[in-house]
Amino acid sequence: MITQDKLLISIFGGVFLGIGIGLIMRAGAALDGIEVLALYTLKKTSFTITEIILGINILIFSIAALKFGPETALYSILTYFAATRSIDYVVEGLQAYTGVTIISGKSEVIKYQLVNNLGRGITVYKGERGFLPGKFEISSECDIIFTVITRLELRKLKNLVYEVDANAFVIANTIKEASGGIIKRRQHH
Repeated sequence: MITQDKLLISIFGGVFLGIGIGLIMRAGAALDGIEVLALYTLKKTSFTITEIILGINILIFSIAALKFGPETALYSILTYFAATRSIDYVVEGLQAYTGVTIISGKSEVIKYQLVNNLGRGITVYKGERGFLPGKFEISSECDIIFTVITRLELRKLKNLVYEVDANAFVIANTIKEASGGIIKRRQHH
């Protein structure tokens, strides 16, 4: 036995459990009825597989708390929370997609850099920038750039943008699902 610390056991046990479940799910198989139920429910809702698995397990652990006590149930929920994060990385991959919106006065240079140096397709919206507190009446037309990158490319994109315009406004959002365009297609269950 390495440790008897329940917190460490919950976290690392969850990580290893999640890696195992993720590998099995990535191969198209399931461990038990919960994964099968999650895969079935996935087609009917907008929740991810891991959110469904976590929700079902929280229900089960809440009922188990009546017999085993709330402390044991909370450690079990923590274990499955760690497991769901690991499942996400294994099933979705480290290259989960991120949608990035860039607003800058130097959008022409940024567009060129994104397409030619980062190798990404972009979408450009016509917009207005400004409207600041105390300066609401001051605004100017601008291009709002949107692109989809992998999570691993985010730092490279930010460096590229901030080299061109240190005051650029960059918004990054995790994308749960994307298809079409030049995005690589992922294997679905």
